Amino acid sequence: MSRSLTLAGVIVLMPGEIDIPITGEQKAALGELHLRKIDVADRVVVVNRGEHFGESTTREIDYARAAGKPVTFVGPAYSQA
Repeated sequence: MSRSLTLAGVIVLMPGEIDIPITGEQKAALGELHLRKIDVADRVVVVNRGEHFGESTTREIDYARAAGKPVTFVGPAYSQA
């Protein structure tokens, strides 16, 4: 999805994927960074790959909505009618 949006001329800000253990301090810093990305975004697209939303994603969705950002959901869980 990021690739197709980028090719369409959309600036894509997305959470970085960290696949190594991180400290609590690093986790908190990344959480704040994600909120700053929401601050500069026009809208938020939540991509669900079939898993449930964790605490961080739920917090980010709530934050975006409270800031008046449109939030949409895409992925396998949302492509079914």
